[in-house]
Amino acid sequence: MQTWLINIAILIAAFVGMELFSGFFHKYIMHGVLWRIHRTHHVHGKGFFELNDIFSFSFGAIATLLFVLGLPTLDWRFWAGCGIICYGAVYFVVHDVFIHRRIKWIEQSNIPYLQALRRAHKAHHAYIESNPGEEYGLLWIGKKYWKKM
Repeated sequence: MQTWLINIAILIAAFVGMELFSGFFHKYIMHGVLWRIHRTHHVHGKGFFELNDIFSFSFGAIATLLFVLGLPTLDWRFWAGCGIICYGAVYFVVHDVFIHRRIKWIEQSNIPYLQALRRAHKAHHAYIESNPGEEYGLLWIGKKYWKKM
């Protein structure tokens, strides 16, 4: 198999892996032992930044470290870092810009998938305690949010 194909596969695996990891981390860690930090995202405070942003900065630091360590040889670390960085960029645009409108770039969307994402995230934020909850992932959402179309 050609090297470029393996590299793209690593990038895609890292991107998909981040969706799976972040859903697990969100449900069991952020809504568990680290709820005190994540709660700042559910109970909106004042200011642009939330204590919860520490999670994004931490994942960004890990992705940057992988990227930089793999840069000299363009090994798996570089491509995994690229996949995590791509996920972070999608997360920022979908979650922070589109859903929460922390930066007002995107007003509305008629794209059914994006409307379903917004509904799923609103259902997640309906809970202001750590549990119960629903829809802990970002991009993969349940069928019931599509059925409301």
